[in-house]
Amino acid sequence: MSLTAVILAGGEGTRFRPYTDLIPKPMIPLGPEEKPVADHIVSTLIKGGATHVVFLVGYKWKYVRNYFGYGDRFGIKIDYSVDDETYKNTGGSLLKAYKQHLLDSDPVVVWYGDILAPLNASELAKEHAKLGADALLVVANAYQVPVGVAEINESGDIVDLKEKPWVNMKVTIGVLTLRPSLLEEYEGKLGTSFDIMGDLVPEMIRSGKKVKAYIYDGPWIDVGSLERYKKIDESLLRHITLS
Repeated sequence: MSLTAVILAGGEGTRFRPYTDLIPKPMIPLGPEEKPVADHIVSTLIKGGATHVVFLVGYKWKYVRNYFGYGDRFGIKIDYSVDDETYKNTGGSLLKAYKQHLLDSDPVVVWYGDILAPLNASELAKEHAKLGADALLVVANAYQVPVGVAEINESGDIVDLKEKPWVNMKVTIGVLTLRPSLLEEYEGKLGTSFDIMGDLVPEMIRSGKKVKAYIYDGPWIDVGSLERYKKIDESLLRHITLS
């Protein structure tokens, strides 16, 4: 079965400056082999059965194309959809790829370009179909707060301090499956510049679409900022990339 996965890789990476003044964020090296972040994501998608990867790109996008080409050395098909002034933000970029007939499976797997997790793309697509979902969001059971959390008494004394604690709460991690035809369905309401998680998914919920959760208890890494990048746990990274 063919399976298309989309990697969101078009942002300017402002939280990674000055590095992203030279290269786009998806090409930031990571791990002992110093492979680009996007390479780790592509490898995970291939292991999970993806046969077609579409990069949604914009800023310095030719760096991405020059590294990945059109998929020959990876044994899959790779395409690129380039942001423009009409189709912007994550949802608009995805809509443009749909209109270019690049989203050629139902569902498609959508993967934010700063998330690493050993998820199986085919399993997500199968669960999507089994549930008859319109969208299936990967949801973790806990989130690590990136700062210290203080407990303060009525006198203003700090009585406890936990550095970067894990909090039990349901959080989306930037991976989902989606019926691509929904993009065109919601274009009339959302236009061509909208956010997937901030606009499209809430609108789907409000209008009664079947938005389901895929509960995930495994490891994951958010490489969304320079601070997080510098503090990545190397042993956790090895576990994720070798899974």
